Amino acid sequence: MSSSSSNDHIGYLSPGIKVFQAKPEDTEAVLQLLVRTAEWLKSMGSTQWSGLLQGQDSHNTPEAIKRGEVYIFKKKSVLVGMVMLMQKASAWDIELWGDEGHESSVYLHRLAINRDEAGKDLGRQIVNWAGSGIHFAGKDRVRLDCLAYHEKLNAFYTSCGYEWKGIASNPLGDFSKYEKSVTR
Repeated sequence: MSSSSSNDHIGYLSPGIKVFQAKPEDTEAVLQLLVRTAEWLKSMGSTQWSGLLQGQDSHNTPEAIKRGEVYIFKKKSVLVGMVMLMQKASAWDIELWGDEGHESSVYLHRLAINRDEAGKDLGRQIVNWAGSGIHFAGKDRVRLDCLAYHEKLNAFYTSCGYEWKGIASNPLGDFSKYEKSVTR
């Protein structure tokens, strides 16, 4: 998977992996990565992100890219990962988190790794970068959620230094909430 983003990267995730703010010309490659991730999740028995397989994008990725909320990670010209960092809480975030803390929070969504890069600690590097490699004015924490029953994913976020903040339930299930203070 390659994309046509310009060469003006915003930093490095690690040696050889550059960070870019996604641009509209990256949209197709980002959507392909998300669909491939949803296909992989399905192959593992998960229904997570299954809407993407029917063409439903609950996070409206093309618009998120236009708003500057999507960050992509490339090794040479290959898209190896992406993450969405939203400075404004979505309806989903408000439903899960209630009314508190939105003004000072960045919401991490749609962490996806190119399966060719799986097992190389790339997910951890991206999650850690979200908490220390980029800064947003007035924001002092990163929040995220994941399926409460997914033990491996919950353990992953805890191992990345995120603090468990409880479970929120909605018609789609139970979701663990995690938060981490931003470090400079």
